[in-house]
Amino acid sequence: MKLFIGMRLVTSPAATDAAIRHPWRSEPLQRSFPFLKLRWFCNRAKTLGGRRLGTSMEKAGRMPFGERLQRLLIAGLLPCLLACADPIRADDGAGAKETPAPIHFGILPIGSAAESREQWRPLLEDLEKKVGHPVDIVSVSSYAGLSGAIADKRVDIAFLSGRLATEAVQRQHMRVVAQFVRSDGAKGNVAMLIVRADSPIHDLKDLFAKPGHWRYGRGEPLSVTGYVAPEAQVFASRGLNSDTFFAHVRVSNHQNNALAVVNGEVDVATCNNPDLDLFRQNFPNEASQVRVIWRSSLIPSGVLVVRDGMPEALREQLIAFMRDYGHAPGAAGERERTNLARIPDLAGFDAADESVLKPFIDMEFQLIREQARNGRWISEQARDARLKQIDVDYQSAVHQLLRH
Repeated sequence: MKLFIGMRLVTSPAATDAAIRHPWRSEPLQRSFPFLKLRWFCNRAKTLGGRRLGTSMEKAGRMPFGERLQRLLIAGLLPCLLACADPIRADDGAGAKETPAPIHFGILPIGSAAESREQWRPLLEDLEKKVGHPVDIVSVSSYAGLSGAIADKRVDIAFLSGRLATEAVQRQHMRVVAQFVRSDGAKGNVAMLIVRADSPIHDLKDLFAKPGHWRYGRGEPLSVTGYVAPEAQVFASRGLNSDTFFAHVRVSNHQNNALAVVNGEVDVATCNNPDLDLFRQNFPNEASQVRVIWRSSLIPSGVLVVRDGMPEALREQLIAFMRDYGHAPGAAGERERTNLARIPDLAGFDAADESVLKPFIDMEFQLIREQARNGRWISEQARDARLKQIDVDYQSAVHQLLRH
């Protein structure tokens, strides 16, 4: 048997004994090769054995007990200790193959976080097989939660609505690579205000007739259809603020707010067409009790963003996969389109860049202008100065968006 001890090749028991007679006293060797300390034990055993049995064995022509014990220990234990130590071996260069780093895919929740994960699961399983990296789903229950995950660099690629995507591009080192294509061919979504079917609120006129009377359910400030669009087009344009106009304001997602309308917990709530379609699918009886009293102008569809700094080859693989998904010929394409259909209103992804986000900046600054124009000011000059600063901020935001 051949063993490597340090850099010396030992081919026989005699050579083994010679190799370990002196080097074992070196502390570095003792640390690297603990089995060399065995020499002391073997010598001790030989001495003790010789005292008791050596003389009689030698007289009988047999090997002393201590020497036999020494050889047995070296022959039996030395290979085991070598295997446990970390000597220089001929196969040191052949390391184990590293596991590919996971891709973290952030999902803007439509419905609950659990529903969103299940909707995207088949598509992301295909992505995992294509790029050879495990895909971890980052699915949260709020816009703020997803924004925080992106800011903490816990997301590599994400599906975002326009307002959240704008923040990700401007402040969180993400880039737009694709835009959603809706299954009905529309270029975007619409925000809505919904009430119960038997509500006395039939239109906006009825709503505004009783300030301080109704209860309102809306989305988070980062939600375009849940807050920005209704606030800009319905309330701020009339010099109103929804947080002060209503008797009570509840902040939640579209699905929960729709249920609150049906259950009589709020009188009016924001929604959008994808979430209302999902609500009809999940709660058909309750959905029949909902009526729409207002629709916004068309809001561009959500986008896919990818993190800066990702390895270029992997980035290109991700982008190509998402843009091509659903376009494969034959049975493969049918299966991909079925997977896409699991995600509300999604038919695929078109190539896009940051310019598709400009309408969201326009909408946001429309809201800011209306709030400033209709706010209370100590003087006309103060209000005009604020409006001028808003225009400067708007131009800066557009420049920052499109410079990428």
